[in-house]
Amino acid sequence: MCSTSSASETVFRRKDRVEVKSAEQIALMREAGLVVARTLALLRDAVAPGITTRFLDVIAEESIRSSGAIPSFLGYHGYPGSICASVNDEVVHGIPGDRVLLAGDQLSIDCGAILAGWHGDAAITVSVGEVDPAFLELSRVTEEALWAGLAKAQVGGKLNDIGRSVEDSVRAQPGGAAYGIVEEYVGHGIGTSMHMEPNVPNYDVTGKSLGLIEGMALAVEPMVCAGQRTVRTLDDDWTVVTVDGLRACHWEHTVALTTEGPWVLTALDGGAARFAALGVASPASTRA
Repeated sequence: MCSTSSASETVFRRKDRVEVKSAEQIALMREAGLVVARTLALLRDAVAPGITTRFLDVIAEESIRSSGAIPSFLGYHGYPGSICASVNDEVVHGIPGDRVLLAGDQLSIDCGAILAGWHGDAAITVSVGEVDPAFLELSRVTEEALWAGLAKAQVGGKLNDIGRSVEDSVRAQPGGAAYGIVEEYVGHGIGTSMHMEPNVPNYDVTGKSLGLIEGMALAVEPMVCAGQRTVRTLDDDWTVVTVDGLRACHWEHTVALTTEGPWVLTALDGGAARFAALGVASPASTRA
């Protein structure tokens, strides 16, 4: 679940307001992250034409609670679901309900869990049956941009390295200039709360940028639109949709910064395969 931002909001946050975790605390966050990863794997397998988004929400809550965790979204500022289920032009925060998924739809599923007081947060985009290749490409571009950003979660780097890498990845794709990168909703720090400082934009932000240090944990979550990046919120006060009615995709992972490189706490393998393909050093191969 993403944080809100604005064009005028500075990305810089004082270091003393950013929660820095010990190795032991990061290990606890990994357990929360695995609850999220396993739940999203269940949901991916359950998606099919004819089911409702509420059906997926029930699966998610049962999965999270059976792991001894708590759904972090449920009741958050009054939010009524254990997942966000955003279909097609719904960018984020879609409320699960009676909507029936149809072949050709795309569903972005955002999921969070709290275990022993620590949070995990991740999102995937899933195809429902056979999907138009252009929309499959949109999802691929968004996921690839996510991993480009995660690869820059490096001790000694700058926060803006992440957003710049996300944007550069999108723009480098065939037809990448036509995609819209949502700016009103961004990633965030995470740990003992779901949303913490700093905000993590998915685009290049000029000006002073926070230094990245060991023990930080961040939720990186690009939202990429097939058309314009402009969005609006529906009357339910939660569901964010594209203004032009074109599709959007959302991918997210929680990543911890270690001296050995980024460790993706919400990926089953810790990010080992993706980082290996990118040539990025990571502790995931030994800690996954």
